[in-house]
Amino acid sequence: MPDTHNRQSGAVLGFDFGLKRLGVAIGTLDLGLAHPLETITSEINTVRFERIAALINEWQPVLLVVGMPHHDDGAPHEFAPTCLRFANRLKGRFVLPVVWVDERYSSTAASMALTTSGVRGRKQKTMLDQVAAQQILQQYFDETESAHELA
Repeated sequence: MPDTHNRQSGAVLGFDFGLKRLGVAIGTLDLGLAHPLETITSEINTVRFERIAALINEWQPVLLVVGMPHHDDGAPHEFAPTCLRFANRLKGRFVLPVVWVDERYSSTAASMALTTSGVRGRKQKTMLDQVAAQQILQQYFDETESAHELA
């Protein structure tokens, strides 16, 4: 997981990229807690980036985190280049540091979390992507905290 920022506080936006839906989560570096924010349902890139720009303007993040898909064995997923392109576009358009985390099992963990909280079946569809983004962002916070503890 590349990580080139040195900030200890500030908002962070996390993304679960999909071709049909884009999950977004929010958290802060000082607390290290991620929360689902919204799901962007447009498949049109200009609409997606307009909404992301509005979120960036509202939350003023210091960092963006993108989930990168991998197979169970750790090999990059075929969808990884598309996610990397998305991450590069974020970095280029918004001039913010962008890091990625391995998003293996984030959707499964999100579905389990929703089921545990009583949201099942079709009701999960509207929330699944933003909860997956929450899982991705929380993983970043947890891994970053562990790296600081070992240092």
